[in-house]
Amino acid sequence: MIDGMKPSVSCVFVCHDGAGRILLARRSAQARDEPGAWDCGAGALEFGETFEAAVTREVGEEYTAVPLEIRQLGVRNVLRDDPPSHWVAVVFAVRVDPAAVRIGEPHKFDDLAWFAPGELPAPLHSQLPATLALLR
Repeated sequence: MIDGMKPSVSCVFVCHDGAGRILLARRSAQARDEPGAWDCGAGALEFGETFEAAVTREVGEEYTAVPLEIRQLGVRNVLRDDPPSHWVAVVFAVRVDPAAVRIGEPHKFDDLAWFAPGELPAPLHSQLPATLALLR
């Protein structure tokens, strides 16, 4: 363990259109890690915030959309060596209106697209396959 480090809590969300397609964002060159990889959305849980409030806030910030439905899928304990990190990911499926979706944080993402589960782009973020497994 890195001295003084503690795990953080993240709300991870897989946005979908209610008809089987999922929304993924391509991480920009300025992304914190894995630039060019396709990923779902996520954000840190803030002190005093409910999971649903965090997901609603983050979906608005990242995709400019309002969740129509939020469903908790599960929890993942995520440990990474490079860069060293540890977080507890509470994972949600979030239905959104595809017409309302836009890139809200262009410094983090440079593309958004809808995909059928069997037609995912490459490369995927290293954590995305385990997250998508909770959808099934």
